[in-house]
Amino acid sequence: MQMTQPVVHLMKPRIKKNLFLCLDAFDTLYKPNRNVPAAYAFAAKRHGIECVAESTASKPVESWSREEYEPVTMNFYRTFQRMTAENPNYGKAKGLGEQTWWADVIRQTFQPFLKPQQEVPSALISELISRYASSEGYDFFPDARLFFEQLKAIRTGSTPSPTWKWDKTVVAVISNSDSRVPSVLSSFGLNVGPRHIAMNSPSTSEPSEYKDIDFVVLSYDVGFEKPNRLIFDAATSMLANMLNASPDSAGLGSVDDYEKLYVGDSIKKDYYGAQRANWCAVRLDRSGEDEGDGEVRLKLTNFQGQKRSIVTVSDLTALGKWDPRDWVGPGASMLMRGASVPRTGEGERKKTERNKGELSQGELAEKEELEAAMEQLGI
Repeated sequence: MQMTQPVVHLMKPRIKKNLFLCLDAFDTLYKPNRNVPAAYAFAAKRHGIECVAESTASKPVESWSREEYEPVTMNFYRTFQRMTAENPNYGKAKGLGEQTWWADVIRQTFQPFLKPQQEVPSALISELISRYASSEGYDFFPDARLFFEQLKAIRTGSTPSPTWKWDKTVVAVISNSDSRVPSVLSSFGLNVGPRHIAMNSPSTSEPSEYKDIDFVVLSYDVGFEKPNRLIFDAATSMLANMLNASPDSAGLGSVDDYEKLYVGDSIKKDYYGAQRANWCAVRLDRSGEDEGDGEVRLKLTNFQGQKRSIVTVSDLTALGKWDPRDWVGPGASMLMRGASVPRTGEGERKKTERNKGELSQGELAEKEELEAAMEQLGI
């Protein structure tokens, strides 16, 4: 008897009508407008702490070389790493609180530079904590601003988009950070929803009030950082809370009606973290030669010594062309219709070039390890 091959029916992914779009904060929406240790050293010098040479202090801080404030950089990194190990989650894990935690980081950073009987001024501590709670310490990426403007026009119906295929869009931010992220976003002129994961009560704002960001999910509140899937699960729970609490919940649908997409710059924390939580993921990479081309592409990228094909955009406005049917699933290859073929050997360009100065090999290794630990600060 002749055997016939079984017929395999390939099911197309179910197309959901709504989008739950979550974005990273640091290096995705905004970045420090000055190297953080340089900003610390510049402020400390003004407050009477001799942490840089007079010849350095007399110049504009923008012209400082990394060598000129290297001692502050190294001490800041060491202090941050030690405080993170001793008092995790910005001190919340041990009841310290983020304000006290950051105050201790600042004091210990400048302790080696103090004269006998000198103390770190409280005014310096307040200045530095406040600086990174608003736009004073950060620059908003131009493509991020344009993206939120376009998204508002689409979501309010004033300017329909032929490429934006979603009936409803909910926007959130998921960030490995303390509680200052919402205030930073608001200081850039964004209307940010009044709730985060620690507040599960219904919103008190008017239903008609437009929000650029519906809510923010922070590792400080959740107790877990990306790439841990629990922070992504917390975002899904917040979506459910928002839909259930909304007076217009009947028209917003349920969580199951939403495609979940996460966008960020980190391959490990953002891209693969989201995939392992069963989300769709797109990596934002502004460093390549295709920067600003407005396309979604499959990009061959170096990650942990291997070449990986990663769905990538070079600016946020390209997300309007993203199609969930191009996403296969966690651990699978990413297939993009019309994706450009990357050139073999095209590596990921470093975000910044570090001036290694006269550091020894051991010091260089330590610095690189500490800098990796500081990635969550967007430095």
